Amino acid sequence: MDAKEISLEEKKVKPVVDHLNDLLANYHIHYQKLRGCHWNVKGKSFFTLHVKFEELYTVALTTIDELAERILTLGKPPYSTFKDYISQSTLKEINTIGMLDTDMVKAIIEDMASLIEMEREILEITDKAGDDGTNDMVNRFMQFKEKNTWMLRSFVNED
Repeated sequence: MDAKEISLEEKKVKPVVDHLNDLLANYHIHYQKLRGCHWNVKGKSFFTLHVKFEELYTVALTTIDELAERILTLGKPPYSTFKDYISQSTLKEINTIGMLDTDMVKAIIEDMASLIEMEREILEITDKAGDDGTNDMVNRFMQFKEKNTWMLRSFVNED
């Protein structure tokens, strides 16, 4: 399959695919960070955060699959190795063992801010490419993170 089969110009879709692959790599790092937080959270907020981190990593896993499938729909292969994820991601791994629960939340807020920034850039690129399908998908991802960023900021009392 190529972009022409879904009425898109391949030349205009290339930057979309490149950015989607970068977003995919970043989501893998974000996903693993959420898993680490879920596994290693301790303290008074354990029950609240354990459930919230699981919700977030479950959504991140679904997002990863949707990103990879969209890249394939646009006629290109998605990144699929940890080497690619680590080398292409701007998000960095963290060691969540022994980390304070509020520091975990702050790390996730930072990730979400970076992912939202990437998604806003993709929205501009998809608009130029006339790629409404990718635009709608990425906008949905962004809206979820915007709402959860507000909730997490409220949890750690950040303005």
